[in-house]
Amino acid sequence: MAELETLVEEEGGLDEKCGVFACVAAGDWPTQLDVGHVICLGLVGLQHRGQESAGIVTSRGKDDDILARHKGMGMVSTIFTDETLSKIKGNLGIGHTRYSTAGFSELNNCQPFVVDTIHGKIAVAHNGELVNAGPLRQKVMKRGIGLSTGSDSEVITQLLCSIPSDGEPDGPDWQARIRNVMNETLMSYSLVIMTGDCLYAVRDPYGNRPLCIGRLMSGVSFNSPVKNGYDSVSEDIEGWVVSSESCSFQSLGAVYHREVQPGEIVRVTKDGVESVCVVPRPNQDPPAFCIFEYVYFARADSIMEGQMVYSVRMRCGRQLAKEAPVEADLVSTVPESATPAAMGYAQQSGIPYVEVLNKNRYVGRTFIQPNTRLRQLGVAKKFGALAENFKGKRIVLIDDSIVRGNTIGPIVRLLFNAGAKEVHIRVASPPVKNPCYMGINIPTKEELIANRLEATKLAECLGATSLVYLTVDGLTLAVREGIENSKDNGVGHCTACLTGKYPVNLEW
Repeated sequence: MAELETLVEEEGGLDEKCGVFACVAAGDWPTQLDVGHVICLGLVGLQHRGQESAGIVTSRGKDDDILARHKGMGMVSTIFTDETLSKIKGNLGIGHTRYSTAGFSELNNCQPFVVDTIHGKIAVAHNGELVNAGPLRQKVMKRGIGLSTGSDSEVITQLLCSIPSDGEPDGPDWQARIRNVMNETLMSYSLVIMTGDCLYAVRDPYGNRPLCIGRLMSGVSFNSPVKNGYDSVSEDIEGWVVSSESCSFQSLGAVYHREVQPGEIVRVTKDGVESVCVVPRPNQDPPAFCIFEYVYFARADSIMEGQMVYSVRMRCGRQLAKEAPVEADLVSTVPESATPAAMGYAQQSGIPYVEVLNKNRYVGRTFIQPNTRLRQLGVAKKFGALAENFKGKRIVLIDDSIVRGNTIGPIVRLLFNAGAKEVHIRVASPPVKNPCYMGINIPTKEELIANRLEATKLAECLGATSLVYLTVDGLTLAVREGIENSKDNGVGHCTACLTGKYPVNLEW
């Protein structure tokens, strides 16, 4: 086991980088809607996308150039108290929760960013990572503009301050400014931008990061089911919300409206939602939505490309059962994001689903570092074995992905020590072999265990009976099965971390 322990000595894996959320109160202003509180709850629903820092900026509208803001390091629930929320009331606002992509983990890099422009203040929140951040930073600084952070999101904010080449003879032309930014960098970004009395929701032309719109309802009536699992709604629209994921809507009394399309600029005001324009991709390229949103990052109850993430993960499990069948007594999962895939594998194979691990849900970032003995046990602090469920039996253990391999190995040992006869690992995604440069914290090639050990050798080092990954074609098939008109050029996915084929050229 020495080889594996050397490879996976440090903990780490895949981390989503950011979540963005925005809200505009509908109807007459000043509003009775607590916009700051709505945004805070929205960020709580996006907490899985970033736990490092968070911030909210609100405004009363274009007649008030004073923006209320609060930022902090840590979890959303610890940053925003009743006292701080009482100080950031407004008619519209944006929020951000962060796990650093570019820039250090410090308060100075917390978003949203706020800057003064010739037309007043703007606030910007960004999810993603610019593939040409270096050249853009140089371009901004050559204009004599200083940058105070290491974040590429600040670069976007400063680019928005530039006056369009055709000027602005009729006053502020934020649509033109946004289009200029999109022409400067093709990906990766989903943005919420607040200026004056409106918001803009923007996705890069490749649609790499998710972004969707919801209707905040007053007097919500949840009675009859409708498409995508959301219920019918009555009464009036109280406001509009924009979010990285739709999972944050239901707890707010909001309902899913639609996705922001790749390359689309959407203007959101108290009067409603307006699609301003769609910036096309070059060379008629297909979109490049991050396929790992389905595998791991997104919450299972989110809607992406018209389908629920949970359903996609179940289809991945079914496809995995077709590609990698095995004789076994039960199917189980590494909780919790792999559970839908395990259910799908069990349904397709006819092997019963049984829980074998009990997860300690109260282990977090503040857990005291274990001593040498506990470190050798690996996952003792996270999981307990439900030995009576599997003693003497053959287990198919489904995991969503293997990055460094530091979690799955100790789990295999835990199961064998508790009496498992066989442990067959089935991974509901292909091997991760390449870094991501578009907003996901994937380790370097050298750190990725799939580049060091092929599946048979990895199974041996983990102590597993066998190990098989889902193929890239199998993952793509499972994802696209639920998308309408999936054969059109309007559907496409980024698989760069799996195949090494990046959708655009990388410029550093």
